[in-house]
Amino acid sequence: MLKYIVFAQKYNIAKLERELSACMDRQWIDHFNKKDYNGAWQSIALRSASGLETDIYANYGVSAYQDSELLKQLPYIKSIIDSWCCEKETIRLLALHPGSEIKPHRDLGCNYKDGTFRLHIPILTNNHVSFTVGGENLKLEPGTCWYIDFTAEHSIKNEGEDVRVHLVIDALRNEWTDRLFAKHGYNIEEDKDADQIYDDATKLQMIAELERMDTEVSRKLIADLKKGN
Repeated sequence: MLKYIVFAQKYNIAKLERELSACMDRQWIDHFNKKDYNGAWQSIALRSASGLETDIYANYGVSAYQDSELLKQLPYIKSIIDSWCCEKETIRLLALHPGSEIKPHRDLGCNYKDGTFRLHIPILTNNHVSFTVGGENLKLEPGTCWYIDFTAEHSIKNEGEDVRVHLVIDALRNEWTDRLFAKHGYNIEEDKDADQIYDDATKLQMIAELERMDTEVSRKLIADLKKGN
């Protein structure tokens, strides 16, 4: 399976930066996974389960999501989101501050095969940001759009002097996205036929992270993983 896709879409950097500047004086919230990072990793929600911009949780399994009032003030970013013809779940701006590090980890249920995928659109970055996925260091340039399989181990370091901010969209797979992903090299037929297979060490790590989440959805995923042993 592909670890990542760089889509052909490229977005207007000046417009992204202008709308981001309107968000910088809002209340950004420290990321909830305290054990997964050092330094300052903050977020603000453009779409969430509650519709509040301070609700930065990626609520897998929630049945309904609402745009925040902030998103309504960001017409260019909203046009980017609307251009993806699929259902969206959580949408956030994520800021990794200088000198900060997101430790190696995996995000369960966050790959295309499982039906929920995550897009990253960089707005601000610098040459001293390292974004490593499955052992490969990726260079995410402002205005580009990436799908990344975050069930692979990944980590990020910002060793520069400037904040790194990405627009992060969690969305649901459908026929439109299947066509787009296939156009960019994703093997849909292989995906349909294959079952997700994890080695024992990966399963144990996944179960530990899910136990820490302690939600109804995470408990179901733990049961499914143990059933496959």
